[in-house]
Amino acid sequence: MRAVGAVAGVLTATAVSFAPNAVASDVQSKQWYLGPMQAEKMWKVSTGEGVKVAVIDSGVNAETPSLKGQVLMDEVPKAVAYRATDDYLGHGTTMAELIAGTGAGGGLKGLAPGAKIVPYRSVFDGFNGGAEEKKKTPDATDEIRAAADTDAKIINMSFGAEGPSSNEKDAIEYAASKGKLLVAAVGNDGRKSGDTIEYPAAFPYVVGVASANQSLTVSPFSSSGNYVDISAPGQGFPGWCDASFRSYCDNVNGTSSAAAITSAAAALIWSAHPDWTVNQVTRALIDTAGRKWDKNNPSKYAGYGLIRPRLVLEDPKYDAGPAHTDPLAKDNGGDLLAKAGTSAAASSSESSSASTPSQAPAKGSTGGTSAAGSSTESSDDSNTLWIALGVVAAVIVIGGGGAAVMWARRAR
Repeated sequence: MRAVGAVAGVLTATAVSFAPNAVASDVQSKQWYLGPMQAEKMWKVSTGEGVKVAVIDSGVNAETPSLKGQVLMDEVPKAVAYRATDDYLGHGTTMAELIAGTGAGGGLKGLAPGAKIVPYRSVFDGFNGGAEEKKKTPDATDEIRAAADTDAKIINMSFGAEGPSSNEKDAIEYAASKGKLLVAAVGNDGRKSGDTIEYPAAFPYVVGVASANQSLTVSPFSSSGNYVDISAPGQGFPGWCDASFRSYCDNVNGTSSAAAITSAAAALIWSAHPDWTVNQVTRALIDTAGRKWDKNNPSKYAGYGLIRPRLVLEDPKYDAGPAHTDPLAKDNGGDLLAKAGTSAAASSSESSSASTPSQAPAKGSTGGTSAAGSSTESSDDSNTLWIALGVVAAVIVIGGGGAAVMWARRAR
């Protein structure tokens, strides 16, 4: 049976420290992962150009310096377009900047600055509109379906809630059947006992992302369990923490950010290989992830490891395996495309309980769990992951299994 996650913590931050027009290095130097991931080197190969990422969140402010020209409001389906660029938390705008921000005006620099954002505004904890506005604001489930019918390749869902919801599950399966890469935050309940991963991350066909901190250990707030698929930086860098957009806050931490950076990594890969299917992009992310453990025994804390898109981009002859074979079919519990009565080739061309953005309170990283699951004091896995980000090449293992369009959590 799949675990039911608790509602995530609300978006908080410790201090206001950066003005939007601050010197770029002030903010971007805080994005500690850009250096180890060798972002500048990756951008010589791919910036994410040609890839659209649907961001289902609290809305996306298209007028921040870093997002001007990056947000495609005209491509939001009219049925779910209500106030899509009116961000009532600052959370959705942060996710969009982490994905595709240009860094202009001293703003956050996205990992895929050539990608474009398609914004969606839904109701999450922290919504401050009245009853009429809430009624007009689309449900995230409807937005997932709507995004599935567009040419956005990636759907970023940096939110979570208790579940499961059958309506949301159906929407996820519909989007997966359309060949979309579905990315979600696993939640910020890591300090609680037991597995508390949230939905939609705990659904099949969704990539559940955990957070890592600057020491390359799993963030102590990051939820753990059998549905963590991969990990990415999610702690220790700035973000918007309110709807005023006057200044960034330091240490806006959470698995939300990790999910956004994973979506950006996928955009880099997909842009460099536009003919790849979602299965190949997924397989590339998994096979090149930094890990110390056996790929066949993924960690409940970090999944298949820490994302390393550079290893894909630096090899022009990279083999991502078969286009229409799910790299983790047995984890999905069957062949989704067969059930849907569609073909993988055709697909590749093409409401739950109250949710909250998966941002955690900004706290120190002490007490974090290493990617292999032991404490940082008793394991050297943090060092292993740090090296994995930018130095050591991964051993490429091409996965197999039955045909399906997407993959998900380990069913155990």
